[in-house]
Amino acid sequence: MSVIAFPSKLGLGLAAVGRPAYITLGRMHDLGGDRSVDTMYARTAALLDAAWAAGVRYLDVARSYGRAEEFLARWMRERSIADGEAVVGSKWGYRYTAGWRMDADVHEQKEHSVERFREQLAESEVLLGGRLSLYQIHSATLESGCLDDERLLAALVEARGRGAFAALGLTLTGPRSAATLERALAVRVDGRRVFDVVQATFNVLEPSLAGGLAAAQAAGVGVIAKEVFANGRLSPANLRPEDAALLAALDASSVESGLTIDQLAVAWVVSHRFVDVALSGAAAPEQVVSHRAAVERTLTSTVLDGLGRLAEAPERYWATRATLPWS
Repeated sequence: MSVIAFPSKLGLGLAAVGRPAYITLGRMHDLGGDRSVDTMYARTAALLDAAWAAGVRYLDVARSYGRAEEFLARWMRERSIADGEAVVGSKWGYRYTAGWRMDADVHEQKEHSVERFREQLAESEVLLGGRLSLYQIHSATLESGCLDDERLLAALVEARGRGAFAALGLTLTGPRSAATLERALAVRVDGRRVFDVVQATFNVLEPSLAGGLAAAQAAGVGVIAKEVFANGRLSPANLRPEDAALLAALDASSVESGLTIDQLAVAWVVSHRFVDVALSGAAAPEQVVSHRAAVERTLTSTVLDGLGRLAEAPERYWATRATLPWS
């Protein structure tokens, strides 16, 4: 059993609203052209209000999500949300560098050093304080060296031990995620497993981690599914000509199931028992309400089989993701 008792099957991630630009489709339709700080906070607050009313109690932010931690902390104060009423997860490892510009050449900069961890944990603690339940390495990879850095691993464990957060996690990215996950599950400090939670891309198009995630949960590691909508490819916002065949298949499954395309994406993810939380990356209140409703829906074997045929090879999936623009 995971050290964190996740209070809701659906979680809300604030990557889409904590900064003006993000890698997902349909943002102009969802957000319009006004991406001022005040407007984006108002959008975030409305989104959180809708999620809270729908029973969503896992909230996901990161140091690199612009002002997401700040927005979440402000909303929790304004709504008098007490410590412990929600489970809050954040991440370190990327620094937001776009300066609230849509057209920045570089939106974030990655570094998995012990110095970056200590710096960003201090920043997260200032904003979230005792509300921080889970702290994760953002986009851990074998290449970044974070899973073999003894100083870093010791610092992570020390921070957990002194109560800076209850649980340690890591998020995965890229076609080598399976190897990263295998290594992460094996890492020990003083005989104790370092990581309590894994947050991984898992969706209709990229299901390759199913076996590894099932094994992780069986070993007592919490499992959070991210990029449930494949950065908008599994949503009505996908107008890419390259995905015409994909959209036709999704439309057919939508008709058979009576669910919208994005609801299909959620229902497919939560149909896997090893998933503790599926993250909604909603940008509008009606979207998170729709995603919450999908959690309760059961897909028929016919629909599941149809969706199963849409899986892409990891290399192809991640190559396509790399072409999606910040918008």
